[in-house]
Amino acid sequence: MSPIEWPKVKLADYVDLLSGFPFKSAGFSTAFDDIPLVKGENVHQGFIDWNKAKRWPKNQVAELDKYRLKPGDVVLAMDRPWIEAGLKQACIREHDPSSLLVQRVSRLRGENGLLTDYLRHLIGSSMFTDYIKPIVTGTSVPHISGAQIKGFAFRLPPPPTQRRIASILSAYDDLIENNTRRIAILEEMARRLYEEWFVRFRFPGHEGVPLVESEFGLVPQGWESRSVAELAIIHRGRSYKGTELADTGGLPFINLKCMVRDGGYRASGLKSYTGVFKQTQTVRAGEMVMAITDMTQERRLVAHVGRVSRLDADFGVFSMDLVRVEPRDHMPESYIYAMLRWSGFADQVKQHANGANVLHLLPARIDEYRLICPTSEVAQRFGELVSPMFALCEALEQKNQNLRTTRDLLLPKLISGELDVSTLPEPLAEAA
Repeated sequence: MSPIEWPKVKLADYVDLLSGFPFKSAGFSTAFDDIPLVKGENVHQGFIDWNKAKRWPKNQVAELDKYRLKPGDVVLAMDRPWIEAGLKQACIREHDPSSLLVQRVSRLRGENGLLTDYLRHLIGSSMFTDYIKPIVTGTSVPHISGAQIKGFAFRLPPPPTQRRIASILSAYDDLIENNTRRIAILEEMARRLYEEWFVRFRFPGHEGVPLVESEFGLVPQGWESRSVAELAIIHRGRSYKGTELADTGGLPFINLKCMVRDGGYRASGLKSYTGVFKQTQTVRAGEMVMAITDMTQERRLVAHVGRVSRLDADFGVFSMDLVRVEPRDHMPESYIYAMLRWSGFADQVKQHANGANVLHLLPARIDEYRLICPTSEVAQRFGELVSPMFALCEALEQKNQNLRTTRDLLLPKLISGELDVSTLPEPLAEAA
C-alpha cells in the first residue's frame, strides 16, 4: 500500500488515553522504596527524570492500579508544553521503575491497529507539535486537553510499515540512551573521585599530610580558604533583542535553554545570534558557563554550571542569563568545574537568587563564596585524572547530538511516507 492510500484517521479512534490521578502533595513520601510518580515536572522531551520524582507510599496504591504505567506506555505532559523544543513526551522503558500517573499527564496506548511503538514516534513528530501549537490554551499556565490530543488527524500506515518505521527510529533512541547512560557513569566516577579527595581528604599521599585546624574544621596542612573570585574570573553575558536571533546564520548563541537542571550542558538549546558583542561575552568549546537566571522557583538551574560542547564555529556568544567562568592560571579548569558541580557550591549560592516570577543571581554572590582549596599540585593531579572523563562525556554528547539530528530529519519523512522504508538499511547499521 502506497502512502497516498494510507487512510486518514483521527487519534480518537486509535488511542486509549488516560489522564492521571490527582495525588495530594501532603501525602508524598520521601522513602526511596515507595512508588515514583510521573508528573509534568519530571517528563522531559524524550525521557523521564526519575531522580527528582515525587513518591507515593506503596501501602496506599491498592486502589490506584488503573494509573500504574507499563513498559511501552507513551506519556505526554498536558501543562506547560515545550512548544519550541518539542512537547514534553516520553516512553516508559523496560528498565524504568514501576510508577503511577499524575494529573495533567496523559498515558497513551495504541489500539485498533495503531501500534504503541509507532504512536510514540507519531507524538514526537513535528506534525503533532505543529497541530498542538496553535491550540494550546491558557496564558499563565499553558495546557492542552485530552480531547485536543485525540483530535489529531494523520495517515495510518499498515502494521508492518508501522513496525518497520518504529524499529528504525527506536534504533537511534537506543543508541542515544546508551550514550546517555555512559555519560552518567563517567560523571558519577568524577563526582565520587572529587568527594574522595576534597571532602573526605583521601587524596594520593594523604597519609603523610597532617590535619590542622581551620575555619572549615580539620583540613590537610597546606590547604587554604579561597573565594571563587580568587580562583576564577566571572564574565557577564550579552543582553540581546529577539530581532538579533535568527534561524540560520550568525554565531552559536549559548542561552538558558542550553543548561541542564542540576548541572550540565545540552547543545540542543543553541540559537543563532546576529548582533554585536564584546570579546568577554564569547565562549569556546570546553569552557564553563553558569546560569544566573531561573524561570521557575525550583532553583535547579540557577548557580549550576555546564561545559560547552563542540560548536560549529570558533566561538559562540552567551546570553545575559549566564556567566562564563574563566579559571585563573594556578588552578586547572577540570578542578574548578568539579568544584562548582559537586562541592555544595550551587546548593549554597542558589539561595541568594531572588525574584517574584523569575529568579536572578548577582555575580557578586558567586565571587564571594569560600571553600577550602587543595594545593595546586593536588588539583593538577585531579585534573589529569578527570579531564579525559569530561572529554569523553563531551564526545558522547556530540554523538548524541548527531544521532538526534539524523533521527529528527528522518522522522517526519517516515511518518508522512515520503521515504519508502523498504529501501532503507537495517536500523543498527544506519545508526552506527
